[in-house]
Amino acid sequence: MTDEKAKDSLNSTLAGIKWIVRFFTWLNVVVYRASGGRLMNQSEGKPVCLVTMTGHKSGRQKTIALMHVADGDNVLLVASLGGQPKNPVWYYNLKAQPAIEIQFGKVLRVMLAREATAEERLALWPKAVAAFPSFADYQRKTTREIPLFICTPRA
Repeated sequence: MTDEKAKDSLNSTLAGIKWIVRFFTWLNVVVYRASGGRLMNQSEGKPVCLVTMTGHKSGRQKTIALMHVADGDNVLLVASLGGQPKNPVWYYNLKAQPAIEIQFGKVLRVMLAREATAEERLALWPKAVAAFPSFADYQRKTTREIPLFICTPRA
């Protein structure tokens, strides 16, 4: 196989994987909403939430299911992308447009997301890892420091 054919084959495979991920993300959101959060509502045996945000490039509303950690009235979101070397797309959405909605079952909360400072992350990271031990594995897999968002209630 020539280098060009191998590159084309890899690009086709990656495009197919992205389509599958998008489809299952869409399906998760549809089923979660339709069931009031009773179905497709867990990761690692713990509840997930739906986060609705504005796309930083498209300006369109996007909703994804994410693991979350309660911290009093605040919600912590970890931009791990499974320990990949880059941040997930939603990281850039929250940085550009921090006004979000988070749905827990049937409860919808209007929140404001901001990336934790280095000091805040140091204090909150152990709480995130205690809730989802996989975050520690993800951090070991990558050289980037995995960002943590603090979401606070909006009036």
